[in-house]
Amino acid sequence: MTVYFIGAGPGAADLITVRGARILAASPVCLYAGSLVPVELLAECPKDARLIDTANLDIDRITEELVRAHAEGHDVARLHSGDPSVFSAVNEQMKRLDEAGVPYEVVPGVPAFAAAAAALNRELTVPTVGQTVILTRVAQRATAMPEGEDLATLGRSGALIVLHLAARYVDRVVDELLPHYGGDCPTAVVAMASRPDEIILRGTLDSIAGQVKAAGVIRTAVIMVGRTLGAEQFRDSHLYSPERDRHVC
Repeated sequence: MTVYFIGAGPGAADLITVRGARILAASPVCLYAGSLVPVELLAECPKDARLIDTANLDIDRITEELVRAHAEGHDVARLHSGDPSVFSAVNEQMKRLDEAGVPYEVVPGVPAFAAAAAALNRELTVPTVGQTVILTRVAQRATAMPEGEDLATLGRSGALIVLHLAARYVDRVVDELLPHYGGDCPTAVVAMASRPDEIILRGTLDSIAGQVKAAGVIRTAVIMVGRTLGAEQFRDSHLYSPERDRHVC
């Protein structure tokens, strides 16, 4: 039997992948983070499925449930918000399953930053303006950032920065990025991306902190800072250029 780590997407129930939904519908056991995964997704589970909310479980309890289901011969759908590849706490679960000899598979999902870009109607990479996107977070009480990954260092690149789990620290974000991006740099915050209560804030580094506080946004949000967010004058992509020789591989 297999444990499937499934990216449930950023919030909207219909943003789970077809593969994820198919596995969910066939799994007798489902573990999900009740505070983050849309409850509508649970309707896809088999009627007699064992549903386990992991919001108040520690890693050992979660592992026990996964190993137990495997021992009983059940496939397990382990739902994670967004995509398992970033900020999902999947690594520690996979490590423990390796130690227990339990097989698993990862099913990708729509990440929060992609849903936020869609809400903004923006491509995050723009020819001649910016071709690099940095996904990161800020140091908190829980986990310190590795050396060299602080915002002041990353900001020197001038690349578009996407910050997860940082809305409550927006003042610090602004202070650390201002020297590198300038107060007029386009900045956006998208909270609850793709959900009915989605909040979209657009501004600059100078104005965004005030907007975030006025809107009461403190969690489930991404902050985006970079010139591509406001790019209007840019060169067309070479991909569809009429000057491109389409006979050359």
